[in-house]
Amino acid sequence: MYLIEDKGGAIALMLASLFFLGTWPAVMTLLERKGRLPQHTYLDYSITNLLAAVLTALTFGQIGDSQTDKPNFLIQLSQDNWPLVLFAMGGGIVLSLGNLATQYAWAYVGLSVTEIISSCMCVVIGTTMNYFLDDKLNKAEVLFPGVVCFFIAACLGSAVHSSNAADHEKKLADSKINYELKTMLSENGEYESDVEPDSQRELEIGFGSCQKSEKVEAGTAEYLLQLEKQRSIKVLGKNTFVGLAIVFFAGVCYSLFSPAFNLATNDQWHTLKEGVPHLVVYTAFFYFSISCFVIGIGLNLWFLYHPVLGLRKSSFESYLKDWNGRQWALLAGLLCGFGNGFQFMGGQAAGYAAADAVQALPLVSTFWGILLFGEYRKSSKKTYTLLFFMLTMFVIAVAVLMASADHRKN
Repeated sequence: MYLIEDKGGAIALMLASLFFLGTWPAVMTLLERKGRLPQHTYLDYSITNLLAAVLTALTFGQIGDSQTDKPNFLIQLSQDNWPLVLFAMGGGIVLSLGNLATQYAWAYVGLSVTEIISSCMCVVIGTTMNYFLDDKLNKAEVLFPGVVCFFIAACLGSAVHSSNAADHEKKLADSKINYELKTMLSENGEYESDVEPDSQRELEIGFGSCQKSEKVEAGTAEYLLQLEKQRSIKVLGKNTFVGLAIVFFAGVCYSLFSPAFNLATNDQWHTLKEGVPHLVVYTAFFYFSISCFVIGIGLNLWFLYHPVLGLRKSSFESYLKDWNGRQWALLAGLLCGFGNGFQFMGGQAAGYAAADAVQALPLVSTFWGILLFGEYRKSSKKTYTLLFFMLTMFVIAVAVLMASADHRKN
């Protein structure tokens, strides 16, 4: 079995995890914006997410000779370690619920703000729990100022969302005013509109001239209306508090999965019989991913026939025939699976509280959100200012949290 034994290797794994965990949400968001049902995407994602855990366990978990206190993956499957298996599976359940919730929150709140708020909640709650579970392994005088910075970043994230939502409302209101003005001038013979009457009517009811224009500038009202028409989750005119409620639910789920995994690998509550070794990180990750798979598959099969948030109904047969973007959904599952595995491997070596620094993933997600989806284009100065301070605080928080890392002696 291969284990990371030094602080430098743990930090390298955290950085790789950071990139993977920050990228897979962007892939899932891209598919939703192109109109693919999130139920179809999540079913594909769940398959390769489990595959990543199996591959990790059968490679890293089987390398080298097995030891009595650190048995290889296949040997440990037959040992009497069910109390810790249940902790691992419990962590997988809450993570799966959090991931499932965020795929709907991305549509309502936006990729970057969703990831920032949920990740900050994960750090504020989960890191504190991990600190005490790890017997105060990490430096408290460094760790907790970082947690405070994460909390401030979460508050700024809520402010960014509120300001950006107000910007969108203003853009749409101005677009309607311009439409009415052009219509009035056209009727008086003072203005000739280059938009056909049917398209004008569509703009008034909320679809705009997107049918006549294949490409519009990101950040404009026309872009928002075109996006609304093609995406699978319709959000314009919906209460923005719905999105924030989903985000905070996801944040609570995210804050619990890492402490549960910590208990599964270190048995701080002494649930095992004498002489039975703790779960190695690869075995715990395997059971963790199985419960993720079961919850993800089960709930999304249900959502095919009983959709939420106004999504259209589907069926298992329709899912099997939907190959539009399937390769990207499968890639998202691999990225998330290996990202979680690397986070846990780093946490076992340097402390799970410090490993929560991978919650810097919103920095990567925000980059993809701005680059791919045009988030915050043509927003107000207030929104840009809040965004700058939010990201700055987030960078400071991550740097401080990484600085608290230490090497686990046992």
